[in-house]
Amino acid sequence: NMMQTYRAYYLDSAPRSLYLTFDEGYENGYTAQILDVLKDNGVKAAFFITGPYLEKETELVKRMVDEGHIVGNHTVNHPSMPQVTDDEKLKKEINDLNRSFQEKFGQSMKYIRPPKGEYSERTLALSNELGYTSVFWSFAYKDWDPGKQKGTENAYKEITNGVHDGCVLLLHAVSKDNAEVLDRVIKDLQSSGYRFRSLDEFGTQ
Repeated sequence: NMMQTYRAYYLDSAPRSLYLTFDEGYENGYTAQILDVLKDNGVKAAFFITGPYLEKETELVKRMVDEGHIVGNHTVNHPSMPQVTDDEKLKKEINDLNRSFQEKFGQSMKYIRPPKGEYSERTLALSNELGYTSVFWSFAYKDWDPGKQKGTENAYKEITNGVHDGCVLLLHAVSKDNAEVLDRVIKDLQSSGYRFRSLDEFGTQ
């Protein structure tokens, strides 16, 4: 199994476990609200950030780090990894972001999410060789276009209908609906017996 060979996560076997992950390419004004909700509910999430996001939104990234969330590598420039055919160039996309993150926060990134979820055996192997676990997802919905938000009821239904045991959820922090419905989603899923866990707990019961 290619996913196991190269340390890639997308679905956990632990019953009733959920993993909340956000992709951050640019800031649309909702991340602070999302962080507030996570804090209020005692939930740790993972945020996958790009180079421009780290540079422009250093304060928000600092808050993620300070509040115990995982900050993951989403590459510097968000290219489709299989299309970067030069290995050295691809390594640079990954390493340069980690280096900037290290300079700012004194810690290394351990997880990577390939932009658009696009990968090949070569890119998985290369990420693994650089010490990363690749993180995909088992649930996502069309939430990434700020101009096409369908309201909080729709977001609530999509998310609560879509989750399953061991689910890795991908949400986009640019979505107003996600930000507004997150508190209710977390509380309702928790009360129906789900546990939100950190990626560091993946693969454990």
